[in-house]
Amino acid sequence: MSITMTPAASARMRAFLDKSPAAPGIRFGVKRTGCSGYAYVVDVAPSLEQGDAVLEVEGVPLVIHHDSLALVEGTQIDFQKQGLNASFVFHNPNATGECGCGESFTVG
Repeated sequence: MSITMTPAASARMRAFLDKSPAAPGIRFGVKRTGCSGYAYVVDVAPSLEQGDAVLEVEGVPLVIHHDSLALVEGTQIDFQKQGLNASFVFHNPNATGECGCGESFTVG
């Protein structure tokens, strides 16, 4: 499994984990939604579920369910601030298209 993370993304995720010390990590994956098919999920994982894998990236434990593994393989996670806006940004080699708003993506 090959997922990479920029220093900005890992710092942001570690800040979330510092506020939830009992959490096993950050849940990263996808869910079916949006106009293109899939949207990313990034949240503190309150617990591990059956089918979860834990992958440590830049010192951050990422909790990824097996249903998402193939869809996020090779993704680079970044965190960007622009003015008052701040968000995670994903560079996913599996994505073949994105919706106009950038909230969801398709795979080939």
